[in-house]
Amino acid sequence: MAMNISNADRARILVHALPYIQKYTGKIIVVKYGGNAMTNEKLKNSVMRDLILLALVGVKVVLVHGGGPEITEMLSRIGKTTEFVNGLRVTDRETVEVAQMVLSGKINKSLVNLIQNMGGKSLGLSGVDGHMIEARAKDERLGFVGEITEVNVQPILDVIDKGYIPVISTIGCDKEGNIYNINADTAAAKIAGELHAEALISMTDISGILMDKDDPSTLIPCITIEEAPRLVQEGVISGGMLPKVECCVNAVKWGVHRVFIIDGRISHSILIETLTNEGIGTMFVRECDKPQEEN
Repeated sequence: MAMNISNADRARILVHALPYIQKYTGKIIVVKYGGNAMTNEKLKNSVMRDLILLALVGVKVVLVHGGGPEITEMLSRIGKTTEFVNGLRVTDRETVEVAQMVLSGKINKSLVNLIQNMGGKSLGLSGVDGHMIEARAKDERLGFVGEITEVNVQPILDVIDKGYIPVISTIGCDKEGNIYNINADTAAAKIAGELHAEALISMTDISGILMDKDDPSTLIPCITIEEAPRLVQEGVISGGMLPKVECCVNAVKWGVHRVFIIDGRISHSILIETLTNEGIGTMFVRECDKPQEEN
C-alpha cells in the first residue's frame, strides 16, 4: 500500500498529524485492548504498530488487556465447566489460577513479544506486580472475582520512564496474597484515572454509541458525563455497552481528560482517533466543546 504514496503526500500527512502529535506528546494514553482486535492477527499487528508509532513520537502509551474467551477455552481444555451468576463467571481457586496463567502468562507475554518484534520496547506487568492492583472479593457467590480497592501506579510510571510500553494484565491481589480476576474495562478506567491520563481508548467490536443501533450514520461523536444517564434511560445505551459506558464515565470523573470507545475492527483505528480531526468513535468528556480541533 505504501508504494502508492508519493514522498510529497507522505510529508503532507505528517504535517497534518503534527498538531495532534503535539497535543498528546509527553502525555499518557491508556489503551484498553479487547474484542476482535485481540483475536484477529492482522488487526493485532495494526494495533501494535499504532502503539509503537505513538510511543516513538513521545506519547506515553499504556496497554491494558483482558482475555475472557481464552480463559474459557483453557478451562474447557482442562475439562472445567464455567458457571455464571448474573453474567459474571463464578471463579473458584482453580479457575483464578487458570485466569492468572492465561492473562499474565500466555496473552501478556505474546503481546510483549509482538511489540518487540515490531521494533518497540515493552515490559509485561500484572496487577500483582508491585501490588499495583489491590482488590477484594466483589461478591462471595462469585469467589475470586475482584473489586478494586486501590491502584498503585508507581510500577507503571517506572516502566514508562525507562522508555518501555507497559502491557498490563488485569489480575489483582489482596494483603493476604489471594489472587483475583478483575474486569479489564474497570481496571483500565481506574488505572487511567490514577495516572491522570490525557486519554483512555477502549477498543470494542462496535463503531461507538449509535442513536439508532441499526444505523451506523447515527454515531454520537461526543457524550458528556451529564448526558450519559439520560441516554441509558432512553435505551440508547443498553445491554453489554452499559458496563463499558459506566467505566468511561467513571474514568472522566476520576480525572481522565477524554475517553473514547472505538471500533477495534477497523485497521489503525487508534491512529485515526488520535492523529486526525475526523475521529471514528464516541468520545466521553466533561464538556463537548472542542475548539482546538478547528485548526
